[in-house]
Amino acid sequence: MRSMDHARETCEAFLPGLLDKLDDLPLSELETPGSPALDHFRACGGPGLVIPTRYHGGGADPLQALAVVRAVGAHSPSLAVATTMHHFSVATLFTLADSVQRSGMEWALLEGIAEQSLLVASGFAEGRPGQGILAPTVRAEAVDGGYLVNGSKKPCSLSASMDLLTASVALPTKDGDGDGGDGEGDGDRTELAVMLLPRPTEGISVHPFWKSWALAGAESDEVRLTDVFVDEQLLMRTAAAEPGRLDELQTTGFLWFELLISASYLGAAGALVERALVRQHSTSDRAALVMGLETANLLLEGVARMLRDGESDDEALGKALVARFAAQDALGDAVRRAVEMLGGTAFIASSEVAYLAAVSHALGFHPPSRASFAAPYLEHVAGSPLRLA
Repeated sequence: MRSMDHARETCEAFLPGLLDKLDDLPLSELETPGSPALDHFRACGGPGLVIPTRYHGGGADPLQALAVVRAVGAHSPSLAVATTMHHFSVATLFTLADSVQRSGMEWALLEGIAEQSLLVASGFAEGRPGQGILAPTVRAEAVDGGYLVNGSKKPCSLSASMDLLTASVALPTKDGDGDGGDGEGDGDRTELAVMLLPRPTEGISVHPFWKSWALAGAESDEVRLTDVFVDEQLLMRTAAAEPGRLDELQTTGFLWFELLISASYLGAAGALVERALVRQHSTSDRAALVMGLETANLLLEGVARMLRDGESDDEALGKALVARFAAQDALGDAVRRAVEMLGGTAFIASSEVAYLAAVSHALGFHPPSRASFAAPYLEHVAGSPLRLA
């Protein structure tokens, strides 16, 4: 397919040799814990993909990053999902580096990540049913020179291979000792900050969590922080925002996340569609199949262009989430059509059809859920700021 060919060409331009290395391994090996895919990603310069060239990175803009992640997702969904969390974390760092809130160390971190091919895991709040996506999963207690941090993130992609861990943390203010970061509850007050910790930091441990065979190569286990000392200099405070609202930094990070996590599953679905297109089916059936996949791609390209053009406010996030859910629906339809067109013999002959079909549906598990977005979205289109539960 033309668009898949373009995605692969873009990937080769930014990460030369990566797809060839992935092609040398069976999907079953790429999708298991301990897969060499992440080593190949490092070797081909993947960690610097979205880091601007002024910080010695690859300088891929959102539209180019969409294409690269789509191509990677078609070869190894686990690698695409895991590294999306890295790109999302890195985007948060360079947004901080370019903002008035910068502490001065962000540029050095970005250069180090790009030049040394370091992998950054994300400890932002995701995957905890019933908890708001803005609520940090770790708490901090003020001590001399910094904070003691406790908590956990599960699942946390790249848990085995990370060099650095980023996470949102609720810092106690002078009149409070922490309430979860929403300013509500027992009267205590907190402020939100982003911390960045080297993997060898004392008190960071990894524990088994992921039990599914799907996306097992993403290393999505539990990362625990037990009395981890965080120097004040490793904390980057974010701007204050109203309860339930994302500040500019969070909004930009969320836009990158929604774009690239969707691109990961766009790639997985595309791998199925390409398999189905070579079968002898009617012209109308094959055209409908491609249209479903390309609908999702066009929606995501619209989000990428918004982000590239500097749109990172409430309105942009609302549009991005609408595009994400519409793309999710289009991909679901394309995957169902592709599996049906491939037929029972293909399903029986190789586990890859079943695997790609199952993995493609996992986009629906990433935040926000469709149900939690419904009420805030209706309020938003009626004129209110977008508040995510």
